[in-house]
Amino acid sequence: MKIKTIIVDDEPLAIQRVSNLLLDIKDIEIVEECFTGKKAIESINKLRPSLILMDIKLKDITGFNVLEKIDQEIKPIIIFITAFDEFAIKAFDYFALDYLLKPFRNDRFYKSIYKAIEVIKKDGLKLYEDKIRHLVDYVNDENEQLNKLPVKIGNKTLFIKNQDIMYVVASGSYVEIFIENKKFLQRGSVSNLMEQLNSKYFIRIHRSTVINLNFIQELINSSYGEIDVKMNDNKLFRVSKSYKKEFLKIMGL
Repeated sequence: MKIKTIIVDDEPLAIQRVSNLLLDIKDIEIVEECFTGKKAIESINKLRPSLILMDIKLKDITGFNVLEKIDQEIKPIIIFITAFDEFAIKAFDYFALDYLLKPFRNDRFYKSIYKAIEVIKKDGLKLYEDKIRHLVDYVNDENEQLNKLPVKIGNKTLFIKNQDIMYVVASGSYVEIFIENKKFLQRGSVSNLMEQLNSKYFIRIHRSTVINLNFIQELINSSYGEIDVKMNDNKLFRVSKSYKKEFLKIMGL
């Protein structure tokens, strides 16, 4: 009997690559490809796969949130596909869950898959049951540590809590990170920073602007259909046309 497998990733190209690699493994049957965490929860509960390959940072929720909300009677092997930092990877190692660090090599991928197949065929799922539950508890308990952004200042590195960041603005080859009464300048791009912000509360409203939803004071609608976001510090940002639809969806408007 083939091993029912679900792939979860919000990047179509990433799913396509994983799917193509799995085609060479006769023991695997891909039963679903999910682009959101919500869809993943529905599919996992319905199809009850034995193997799940899942990205951690999804557009709607995290891979950890998915694990929390699936039927606890389902005991799949989880292989995380992640761009997380070393701290998180050590957590995965500690709980004996495998991971693929993006960008991963094909041989590393196959090693992970065959390891999962071996465990499943030897009826070793029980070994993973408690560890998956403990990992979720661990991540929840360490949420403050995981949700910190490292910022280099001179020869020091500060760790800023994600929830303290009001907004981030691009400034040439740098980004300006604003917290209450302070601003930090960090080399990099808004896109790269978004990958590090481990929070569902951040949204990009412009190619040069990311805001924390918790710091929105009000929305201002113009007669031309444009939207300005007024933050708690009275700073105004325009929501660009490219991000307007997603912004309104998240805001429930």
